[in-house]
Amino acid sequence: MKNFEFGIYSLADIGTNPLTDETPSPSLRLREILTMADLTEQLGLDIFGVGEHHRLDYVVSAPPVVLSAISQRTKRIKLTSTTTVLSTVDPVRLFEDFATLDLLSNGRAEILAGRGAFIESFPLFGYDTKDYDALFEENLLLLQQLNSNDRVTWNGQFRSSLRNADIAPRPLQNEIPIWVGVGGTPQSAIRAGKLGVGMALAILGGPLDRFQPLVDLYREAGQTHEKILNVGVTGHLFIAETTEQAREEFYPFYKNYWQYVNQQRGGLGFQLSFEQFEEMTAPNMALFVGSPEAVAEKIIKQHQLFGHTRFLAQPDIGGQPIELIERSMKLFAEKVVPLVKNYMQQQ
Repeated sequence: MKNFEFGIYSLADIGTNPLTDETPSPSLRLREILTMADLTEQLGLDIFGVGEHHRLDYVVSAPPVVLSAISQRTKRIKLTSTTTVLSTVDPVRLFEDFATLDLLSNGRAEILAGRGAFIESFPLFGYDTKDYDALFEENLLLLQQLNSNDRVTWNGQFRSSLRNADIAPRPLQNEIPIWVGVGGTPQSAIRAGKLGVGMALAILGGPLDRFQPLVDLYREAGQTHEKILNVGVTGHLFIAETTEQAREEFYPFYKNYWQYVNQQRGGLGFQLSFEQFEEMTAPNMALFVGSPEAVAEKIIKQHQLFGHTRFLAQPDIGGQPIELIERSMKLFAEKVVPLVKNYMQQQ
């Protein structure tokens, strides 16, 4: 139990509040994220993360910059990307940025890398989407070498070669912890296991048990690896005193989020009904929406399925005001976390 970690993350979207029709400015949204990070530390949680996007409707394109600012306001929490779009970033630049963050934060940096749900970074940085997976795999292999060696010699397909290149600065930690975000692709789970990196499951929809095969594939692929394999879970969070209250309050924000994502992926005209939303928040489903007891039971159920060691919650989707975000965070830390810890200590 002492190794199980709880944290908060934000993808830093700039959402319009569906109840007030107000949209925060980028500067206000960044201040909200700094407030969330401060509260994460004050509440005794373990980790805070921010995601990377390159769009006008998101405010964070450079996670290590934002995390470095947070590192100067906090003392204890780990600081991670959630996620870094590894397919379209130079691994050398990425490692050096996070090594700098590690020094500034006194050894608290982590990297959670993914292929990215959006593809705007490919044309922005001159990459072809047909190389979507190959870029990610090559960059991940190089990132691991950079993490392990002060000087690196490297030949690859997509970037210039390295010849005994100095990789500076070196982090305070011996190596920066690397995780890979996995949505639903078996190949991604297998790759993470073979490389011995942590696997962070993005459980954003559907039945909980549909992710069990991914965990099995990850652990099977990593059986002969010397490194300890860790599974994390990430998901959307909204907590109120009762599940009924949580559903009623969160529905307009989640509907807002759902419609926006559907439009970005080319869908038109879909309306999420309250009945459909209720089904998505059922005990066997992925959304962490409900009373503290209901959310704790869902985390415990996942632990029974996956044996994971980390849970990261995203409480700020759909244009919610900071007051609701803070309430979910406080109920999570003060009521959910003790319930989950109590259960695990009894096992």
